[in-house]
Amino acid sequence: METVVHGQVLARFGHALSDTTRARLLLALREAPGYPAELAETLGVTRQNLSNHLACLRGCGLVVAVPQGRRTRYELAGERIRHALTDLLGLVLTVDPAACPESADKGCC
Repeated sequence: METVVHGQVLARFGHALSDTTRARLLLALREAPGYPAELAETLGVTRQNLSNHLACLRGCGLVVAVPQGRRTRYELAGERIRHALTDLLGLVLTVDPAACPESADKGCC
């Protein structure tokens, strides 16, 4: 295990949020812990796809796997992550589509 701080934390959080499925997964786990099959159904993705995203989020240090008998429950790695997501949801951004016209429908980032 490795502990990362400041810029590395932001980079890992940014990487996690750069994919819409991972962002939706983090928001689902913000509401409550979940099991892969249920999370895949909720998000409308395959279990394999969800597994790949969970592995990424675990690698970023944002999600932990909690063994429960033969099943594994996933949850946010800490309460501060829940608070950070809540704070991010409160942001209102003013965007300039002209700044990146080639991706105006998707957003620049």
